Amino acid sequence: MNTNSISKINKLLQTHPPGIVLLSCWLAQKGYSLDLQKRYRKSNWLKSIGTGAMIRSGDDVGYDGAIYALQEQLSYSIHPGGRTALSLLGKAHYLDLAAKKVILFGNPNEKLPTWFKNYDWGQDLHYHGSSFLPANFGLTTLDVKTFSIKISSAERAIMECLYLAPEKQDLLECYELMEGLTTLRPKLVQKLLEQCRSVKVKRLFLFMAEKAEHTWAKHLNQDIIDLGRGKRSIVKNGIYIPYYKITVPEKLIVNDY
Repeated sequence: MNTNSISKINKLLQTHPPGIVLLSCWLAQKGYSLDLQKRYRKSNWLKSIGTGAMIRSGDDVGYDGAIYALQEQLSYSIHPGGRTALSLLGKAHYLDLAAKKVILFGNPNEKLPTWFKNYDWGQDLHYHGSSFLPANFGLTTLDVKTFSIKISSAERAIMECLYLAPEKQDLLECYELMEGLTTLRPKLVQKLLEQCRSVKVKRLFLFMAEKAEHTWAKHLNQDIIDLGRGKRSIVKNGIYIPYYKITVPEKLIVNDY
């Protein structure tokens, strides 16, 4: 390998943090041709982890390093969300979120690349493509090792939990999470609820916030939140809540309904 090629790989490794995935298409855009990338792999500078994706040889890369690549190199909105985001934010200490199950959200038109799905990250990944909330809205930055990724804020994450309920997320666990969210920002909650396309999520969110008696919930203006029409049976054989027109598990009923 000539001196120029070595200089280019040194520049790449010096200007980009360890622990991340390097995408072939992105490297090509930066002037690292496919032939040059092949030589870097052959010289053991880089290691392939699947078609179109590489890591530094000897580097320890987790799923967060792959998320970094999707966000920074492909401009995807895919991010850790729901219960995973709440755990990363320290909002779910008491629940068994032992990092084995990772919840990811993104737009319906964004698919996890094959290399991402096939590589063993040591995690059980669950990806949900949905537009029930606007892309890239209500996210926050999380520092991970030597880099940062975007994850759902607590305000967005609890709505993502409710989006998955009750089929893929237990409703009682959702309420336990809601109970601990005593410092949500009402302005952000308001904007998210106004832009949320899921009537189920909005009704459940407001019902649980009221049941938990959160102070921030008193600052919400429900008059400009579209709660839809008609009844929503969230679970079978539950109890009907007339005000929110939802049927929920009996254990979620407040005393004054």
